[in-house]
Amino acid sequence: MEPKKIVYSKPSITELEINYASDAAKNGWGDDCYKYINKFEDMFKKHLGVKHAIATSSCTGAIHIGLSALGVGPGDEVIVADINWIASVSPITQVGAKPVFVDVDENTWCIDTRKIREAITKNTKAIMAVHIYGNMCDMDELSQISKEFNIPIIEDSAEAIGSEWNSKKAGSMGAYGTFSFHGTKTICTGEGGMFVTNNDKIYEKSLTLSNHGRSKNQKKQFWPDMIGFKYKMSNLQAAIGCAQIERIDELLTKKREIFNFYKNNLKNLPFKFNPEPENTKNGYWMPTIIVDENVEFNRDDVIKKFNQNNIDARVFFWPLSSLPMFRKIKENINSYSLNKRGINLPSYHDITKEQQERVIGVLKDIF
Repeated sequence: MEPKKIVYSKPSITELEINYASDAAKNGWGDDCYKYINKFEDMFKKHLGVKHAIATSSCTGAIHIGLSALGVGPGDEVIVADINWIASVSPITQVGAKPVFVDVDENTWCIDTRKIREAITKNTKAIMAVHIYGNMCDMDELSQISKEFNIPIIEDSAEAIGSEWNSKKAGSMGAYGTFSFHGTKTICTGEGGMFVTNNDKIYEKSLTLSNHGRSKNQKKQFWPDMIGFKYKMSNLQAAIGCAQIERIDELLTKKREIFNFYKNNLKNLPFKFNPEPENTKNGYWMPTIIVDENVEFNRDDVIKKFNQNNIDARVFFWPLSSLPMFRKIKENINSYSLNKRGINLPSYHDITKEQQERVIGVLKDIF
């Protein structure tokens, strides 16, 4: 009999999430239609240690709101790492600005801060720090660049819940931060995201933009003060989010256990795992291997081998400059190299040691 399929990621849903969602479905209407949304925002900002949080329909929407609040628009440029998911840069193009792709650091896989200064022009309006797979960008250097050039740092922390830089949580250090609660993420609301900031002005503008341009201080009913967006999270989704935040320590601990089991049982093989420098903590959303450059292998054959064993595996993100809507930048050698050598391994709360051993066995057979 074929062994049970191992998916690359899925959420952990318990009776707590089901009970909260049921309560929202039964009772979360009328005066209580924002009950769980308000509670989720409050719980999340307390967990992160920030002043403001706005629950959104997606992380992509949260990025879009923030860019608009910063006034980024046509003719402007936003510097971002070349190797990321498209959701990080699509809002940049949607506000009419241009994403400027720089290479990533070969060790962290995040934006190479040494390349940023070379890319800054008079049109640069923001720098986006994407904490890929839970790996932390160099926030000290980014902060220094921000102060030196008076350019805000945006933290795309979609994949970095649980990650920290010098004990500061990912998403809490930039002009604003964003998070994803997609079904593959460590915290899940089905779909959804969160916008966070410590800046009162950015918060007020973002809050208005997120609700069709209606200011919370506007006394007129159905009176928008500006053209805004519809990026609100539903009360039902927020109810699930509240339960997930109550379980956050459990969920993050399991992510680290999964990662460490892979790493401890795949020693002496020719690849590297997600880094965790001394001053950081990695949330390890997606355990990832980068095969050594001197090893000849075909990534697609490895994925095929996993599929033959009824195991999901994911390729490393593509360099964004390799996509047809952008200009190819082959000088970004780390981005183009990592894509060919990287593979994401299955990681979800309910994965068993036996299932991880199946994944490990496939890798040992190949390498």
